[in-house]
Amino acid sequence: MLDINKKTLRRIIFGVLACIFVYWLLHETDRVKGFIGTISDLLAPFVLGGVLAFILNVPMRAMENTLLKKVKKFTLKRVISIVLTFLAMLLVLALVFWLLIPQIVETINSLIPNVRAFFIETQTNITDFLEKNPQLLQWLNENTQYSTIKWDTLVEKALGILGNSTSAILGGAFSVIGTIFKEVFNAVVAVVFCVYCLFQKETLARQGRKLLYAFLKEKTADNVVRTLRLTNSTFSNFLSGQCVEVCILGTMFAICMAIFRMPYIPLISVVIAITAFIPIVGAWTGCVLGAFLIFVKDPMLAVWFVVMFVVLQQIENNMIYPRVVGTSVGLSGMWVLVAVSVGGKIMGVAGMFLMIPATSVIYVLVKEITNKKLSGLTVDSEKLQPQPPELARRMGLKRKKKKNAKPVVTEGNND
Repeated sequence: MLDINKKTLRRIIFGVLACIFVYWLLHETDRVKGFIGTISDLLAPFVLGGVLAFILNVPMRAMENTLLKKVKKFTLKRVISIVLTFLAMLLVLALVFWLLIPQIVETINSLIPNVRAFFIETQTNITDFLEKNPQLLQWLNENTQYSTIKWDTLVEKALGILGNSTSAILGGAFSVIGTIFKEVFNAVVAVVFCVYCLFQKETLARQGRKLLYAFLKEKTADNVVRTLRLTNSTFSNFLSGQCVEVCILGTMFAICMAIFRMPYIPLISVVIAITAFIPIVGAWTGCVLGAFLIFVKDPMLAVWFVVMFVVLQQIENNMIYPRVVGTSVGLSGMWVLVAVSVGGKIMGVAGMFLMIPATSVIYVLVKEITNKKLSGLTVDSEKLQPQPPELARRMGLKRKKKKNAKPVVTEGNND
């Protein structure tokens, strides 16, 4: 007869219950989705409030350490810092909308006449070109239905489609506004929860550490606390550096566009600054939009805008970004591209923004674990060089062969 102790019996029971639970998840997918949806709706305002508090903690902490450093009373300092943080956020949003809304209205009002003139001018240029090249015109008439094309009708249809698209966009915007008003309660709860988190962040951190050390092994809890602190530090440095960097980039575009007398300066410069929060792909999105708007008004000026964009991007990537953001993220361009792509697939635009500091934390942790593992091994350091000795000999490069293998040195910036 088998001798089963209480610990083994407990594991068997938990294993059976886990199998039953997995079976229920696989065969009751609709109920599971409904349950998860309900829980998500309940927790959404609190998750949003926590994320907002995590972001706003960066400027709030800076205010407490600089502007309010001489305020001795803790409660007064915390209240003033929270109020100033929210006022700064509202001021930035108001400034963005103040710059964007008039420009968007002006763009919509002027876009349709410009598109009409652009189509008519394009039609005239094509007709003139074909009249100067009768052989091409004859070939088109013989092999296509070019002679039966009614250009005026096409122009009107194109303008009609554009007008309908504009109406659809505006209708969608009003629908979104209606949805936002329906979610006002959740927004209020999120803001209130954010204020509580900011006001009691030290207490929440202490309670979290108590839970970790109470239910986890001390070494595991130490690693979790260290990882969380590394995440907070990395994200804070990334957010503060990115804010300064996009302000500089938007200002550079506004100045250069004013020098070359390009249209839609406030709209394009603000859009590029906002989209530049997402590295690599963000600013190029603003470039495509800006080039399209300028192209409708002046195609040649749009070409010069793209040239100007490429030049400013090179200056920003090679001179401004490394100095402003520095090594706060600590990722090469390749890993930033991977982080942006994966984050975009998982969570959209927010994922692109959040995945970069998250990837940086993972990169640092993997690097530390790898170096710690290698430090306990006896491996010839030449084997870990960018160019191993075997490959160097094949390429005709001479290396001095070491007689005795030495432990790998993991100090410095060796990756």
